[in-house]
Amino acid sequence: MTTTTPVVRVLGDLAHAGSHAWAAACDCAPPRVLADRPDGTVVRSGPVVAKAHAPDTDPPGLAARLALAAAPLLTGILLPPLPVPAPRGAPDPAAHPAAHPAAHPASSRTAGVPSAVLSGVTPDGRPVSLWPHGEPVDPADPDAAPWEEAGVLLARLHRTAPPHPLPPMRGPAKAARAVARMCAARAGDPDIAPVLAAWRSLPAWARDEAPATGPRARFVCHGDLHLGQLVRHPAPHGPWLLIDVDDAGLGDPTWDLARPAAWYAAGLLPPEVWLRFLDAYRSEGGPAVCAEGDPWPELDVAARALTVQTAALAFAKSAAEGRSPDEVEQLMIDACVRIASLPPELTAETTS
Repeated sequence: MTTTTPVVRVLGDLAHAGSHAWAAACDCAPPRVLADRPDGTVVRSGPVVAKAHAPDTDPPGLAARLALAAAPLLTGILLPPLPVPAPRGAPDPAAHPAAHPAAHPASSRTAGVPSAVLSGVTPDGRPVSLWPHGEPVDPADPDAAPWEEAGVLLARLHRTAPPHPLPPMRGPAKAARAVARMCAARAGDPDIAPVLAAWRSLPAWARDEAPATGPRARFVCHGDLHLGQLVRHPAPHGPWLLIDVDDAGLGDPTWDLARPAAWYAAGLLPPEVWLRFLDAYRSEGGPAVCAEGDPWPELDVAARALTVQTAALAFAKSAAEGRSPDEVEQLMIDACVRIASLPPELTAETTS
């Protein structure tokens, strides 16, 4: 997809400059828009990807998260950012050297946050970061989806001590935002009542109404794990790495397992695939669940929260598109109906 909005032009220029120094002319292919959503615009030029983060991004939080991706302890787990080159016409380009991907392989970590974030260059003032291009999961080949690799990477991430102070993981905040978006899109619609009931059954920390407490709240988490958050780098056959640290931080590691757990519980993820993912996580010493036996006592709250988040987004998106929820979306909505029908005593322990 290509487009020429002001934000995309800026990102295309920055990604292009990240591939090689500014030049009067070259034969590079035009930049390609990989994503353009309210929470982020992503443009690729050759081997470099430029991302404009969400307009409401917290700058110190983003800086800490990019520093996490750049930390040596996370080598082989998180894709590291590239240093950001100077914008075209900047008065001191020597202070911002261009980032040639060959000089910054996956094992290379940026030395400091200031070189990894650029502010004030997009028309709307959004912070920008640069990343090496990686080969994403092929949606047309579900049998090749790297579920075991995802489990291993998450276990290694969760076992890593925080290399520096980190903000809270943003998973609960995203769930709360999804519910608010549903309520705005479907105001007065009785169909959303089971989703709201399932939401109210969750503890305050999972609704982003109170900070998570206790020892399980201090793990390094990704915050938004799904298969779109893995790439091979170097592309196309390098090892799998986790990308997109916008929601990373300290929190309960069950949140990172919750989306596949919710899909499994709703019937969207085959049992054998779920077990491959879970077994790989356990085999790597992942701390989110017990080493053997039933993992659901640990996973229950986060899996219910991700079920509600997914159902809420289904209602919001279908309303925006003037349609009813599709078959897959309805499965998650039906799961909320089941959650809402649970006797209070079954959720009292986790919601107290």
